[in-house]
Amino acid sequence: MRVLAFGTFDNFHPGHLSYLTQAGACGDELVVIVARDSNVLKIKKHLPQEGQDIRRQKVEEALKSLNLRGKAILGEEHDRWNLVRKFRPDVICLGYDQHVDLKALQELIDSERFFCEIKRLEAYHPEKYKSSFCRIKS
Repeated sequence: MRVLAFGTFDNFHPGHLSYLTQAGACGDELVVIVARDSNVLKIKKHLPQEGQDIRRQKVEEALKSLNLRGKAILGEEHDRWNLVRKFRPDVICLGYDQHVDLKALQELIDSERFFCEIKRLEAYHPEKYKSSFCRIKS
């Protein structure tokens, strides 16, 4: 089963490791889509502190250290749903606080005519490990 997970993964922390571990347990192949800098700026109104290539590499290294079969790729700039169409996952894993238009995502899955379960994953010490808490103040 193919699993798709999304995220920015800025200032990679134990909460990210938990997210990847939980997502990896949902199938046998994990594809992690790392947000491009330009999309982070559009959505969060600030650039990530680490560049997209560094963040993607950190996720790739985490997948290896967790012995998860999968890969980390950069998201697309203009069509955020194109990679869902391309990979046609069996499961899409969302972080506990990830803001996603669930209605639009379900409409896409329905229109593309493939079965896909959407799972909201558990938080890992959200009072401590949240990217906004880990941002380095400038």
